[in-house]
Amino acid sequence: MSSKPDRRDFDKGKLDGVGHSNPLLFLNECYQLAQKKNCADPHAIVLSTVASDGHPWSRIVYMRDLVDEGIIFYTNYNSFKSVQIDGNHKVAVLFYWDCIERQVRIQGTAHKVPAELSDTYFAARPRLSQIGAWASDQSSEIESRKILEERVAMFEKKYPDVIPRPPHWGGFIVKPSRFEFWQGRLGRLHDRICYEPAENGWRIFRLAP
Repeated sequence: MSSKPDRRDFDKGKLDGVGHSNPLLFLNECYQLAQKKNCADPHAIVLSTVASDGHPWSRIVYMRDLVDEGIIFYTNYNSFKSVQIDGNHKVAVLFYWDCIERQVRIQGTAHKVPAELSDTYFAARPRLSQIGAWASDQSSEIESRKILEERVAMFEKKYPDVIPRPPHWGGFIVKPSRFEFWQGRLGRLHDRICYEPAENGWRIFRLAP
């Protein structure tokens, strides 16, 4: 089987200089631009973790907040990703916004957020999402879709009003240690601006494409 995708060039932006000495502020600027340009799911990120056998795993999750300390997302603490994070806190995050032809690669460590923060976010979720957090034993094997639907119905009856946050559900914060801002350019001569920790902040440098 052979598939040859069409080639296209990149001409929607440039990174001639550095927007901020703080890469999280630079990331927020990129995110706000993606929202302004109506990029699809601008808060979607590829989260990569490492399993106990050394194999990397990747999946798309949603960034739910961007704070001074890093990037926050929420999940089931019994899921594959959470178990892998518990075993190895080193993770990678990738943002990609096709509508502005820009991506941001981040390396860092992930840690659970305080329970109070998870409580607040869970309370603001849609009811069905709250029920789903109870009904789904995420990443465990199930025999059929019907079993999942039966569990949803069971928890609907159990919690007719306020739904408490499950103890196995909550947030992680990714605390970055390295950034690379990538902007597609004509002729594959892309811009690549990197940030690495330095004694008094961040060392900022450019990589060849």
